Amino acid sequence: MFRKRPAPDGEELLARLASLTTRAKELAELRRSQVELAIALQRDMLPADLPAVPGIHLAACYSPAYAGLNVGGDWYDAFALPDGRIGLSVGDVQGHAIDAAAFMGQVRVGLRALASVTSEPGDLLACTNELLLSLNKDLFATCTFMRYDPATGLLESARAGHIPCVRATADGRAEVCRDEGGPPLGVLEGTEYPVTRYRLATGGVFVLVTDGVVEGPSLSVDEGLDRVVRLASLAAAVGMEADALAAAVLKNAELIGHEDDAAVLVVGHDGRGATRGLARGVTP
Repeated sequence: MFRKRPAPDGEELLARLASLTTRAKELAELRRSQVELAIALQRDMLPADLPAVPGIHLAACYSPAYAGLNVGGDWYDAFALPDGRIGLSVGDVQGHAIDAAAFMGQVRVGLRALASVTSEPGDLLACTNELLLSLNKDLFATCTFMRYDPATGLLESARAGHIPCVRATADGRAEVCRDEGGPPLGVLEGTEYPVTRYRLATGGVFVLVTDGVVEGPSLSVDEGLDRVVRLASLAAAVGMEADALAAAVLKNAELIGHEDDAAVLVVGHDGRGATRGLARGVTP
């Protein structure tokens, strides 16, 4: 028969409670340090500013997840291509914390490097897909890549498992761009990514986001996208600056209590000269 273990006396019980309390504090401190490190790494991996592009305004901002270690993995980017066009990307790496932030940096830099070889959006995503598969890291990423031509206003877009973007015209009409996309990067070999072509006219705006912007504890992706549509419609109708729209979209994400990172990239056409883009980085 099993012998009943005697109940601990008062001193032993207090010692056990003290040990558990100390351990809980240590774990909480470790978690806090990991979150701070992930946020710092994420901030360093994002571009400090955006290029000056004739005729358009660029603005971007990012907010870390409210849910602690869910931080890390979202990005935005804009950069000049060798032929004078502009590359634009927004994406999200599967996973969280330090590993996701570090892998995000690899994906973003990989996109930039491969864009010097081919900037056609579908081909670029296909090449990036093969790159991620070759890394054998069991991680994948969703992404939207756009190529903008300042000379013609042509905006070419390809999407790899990512949240659709939103566009609005100068008269305030706005919609979700339900263009055909492909699977996330790093999942299937030999994947093709269809390209959709748009025209960025004067007064028009495109809003690219990650899922943390449009999804919350009590908000579906479609409901979140509807909110972005309304904000883009208002911004286009009143001529709101790109940085103000980006801030409004991010503020809406914070109001819904997003549990994942939130990144926003806004491209607005005003028909005037080049304006250097604003990257807000990590918000408090």
